[in-house]
Parts: sequence; structure tokens; C-alpha cells
Amino acid sequence: DVQLQACGGGLVQPGGSLRLSCTASGFRSNINAMGWFRQAPGKERDFVAAIGWSDDEQYYADSVKGRFTISRDNVKNTLYLQMNSLKPEDTAVYFCAATPVFNGGYNYYSVPSSFASWGQGTLVTVSS
Repeated sequence: DVQLQACGGGLVQPGGSLRLSCTASGFRSNINAMGWFRQAPGKERDFVAAIGWSDDEQYYADSVKGRFTISRDNVKNTLYLQMNSLKPEDTAVYFCAATPVFNGGYNYYSVPSSFASWGQGTLVTVSS
């Protein structure tokens, strides 16, 4: 079974940057596509970004386009989320996820139920 461990969260000022990492352990076939989701207190888990096996397949929520960059290192089995120009509304617990499904496209990868494997989450707080 795939195990995901997210790290890199913390406190950052508005306009600052933060880089999240997610390390995967298990069968590579189960991490064909990976994604980041976030959940603020009292709110639903929302899509942030997703990536296929290679960096040429990337998807972003409109709220983070131009500010966040998703990437992965398949040698290290690690997923990244570079977050720039952070806003207070970015404050949430960020979860990484993985699925063996390929060619799912935006409509598939932007839905939490499409992912079977989840990390424990890492808290990102954007505040002065």
C-alpha cells in the first residue's frame, strides 16, 4: 500500500513563500498522478493542484494559478508544491494524495474522491 507523508508547512507572512513536500512509499503504479488539496476549519476539502507522471501534465485551481507550482521528482518519489505570493485565504491544512489513474484530466484530478491514498496533512498559516 502507498503511504504518503507531507511536510513543509508553517507560519508565513502574506506575500511570502513556502514549499511543501510529500514523500511516497510503496508501489510506483499507485502514484501515477498526485495532487494537493487543502481544508480550512469548517470548510470542505478543496482542490489545489495535481500532476501526472511527468511535469508536462499539470492542473491548478483558479485561486492558485500563477502563484503555486506543482512538481515531482520520480527518482525520490517526492511531490512538491511551491507556494508564492501567499494570501491569508491560503491558510489551511494541506494534504497530498495519489492515484494510479492516468489520463484523468482536470475534471477527474480536481475531485478528492478520485484519490485513494492520502497523507496526514501539513498546516500552512498565512498571517502577519
